[in-house]
Amino acid sequence: MSTQPESHPFQCRISFGIDSWMHESPPPDPPGTEDDLDFTPVPLTRHRHDGWTAERQRGFIAALAETGVVARAARAVGMSAASAYNLRRRPHAESFALAWDMVEDEARERAFAFVRDHAINGTTRPRFYRGKFVGTIHGVESRMALAALRACSAVPPRRRGPAQS
Repeated sequence: MSTQPESHPFQCRISFGIDSWMHESPPPDPPGTEDDLDFTPVPLTRHRHDGWTAERQRGFIAALAETGVVARAARAVGMSAASAYNLRRRPHAESFALAWDMVEDEARERAFAFVRDHAINGTTRPRFYRGKFVGTIHGVESRMALAALRACSAVPPRRRGPAQS
């Protein structure tokens, strides 16, 4: 008898002895991402099918809002992080750069809230012995608490805006 669900072959479902408060809910959608996509795409002099089209720019900002990582967001739309930074520095990219900054700040705030929550409340994990559930372990990660303190007092990274003359 297998405890693995059909649709997720690598996940194990253990329901006996675990209270419902332990189940993690999926992360909420990033707040306000639909409004943040309201920006003017960077006008391009050459239109390439594999370049930064308006759709790719919007997809990049949406992926950046979700992940908070420039390289992942660029990869999600089939571009490189270097080309994204180059696009940001182009003339008339102020609206794109502003949307980038807004979603990056929101992603940073979500990450800090996650770390703060885990540092304050700790985490509860199931405990197994020889493959059988024997209880739970609740603990506070001191590394998480230190990371939250460092992030709280840290200055946000320098903005990489349009080139200054």
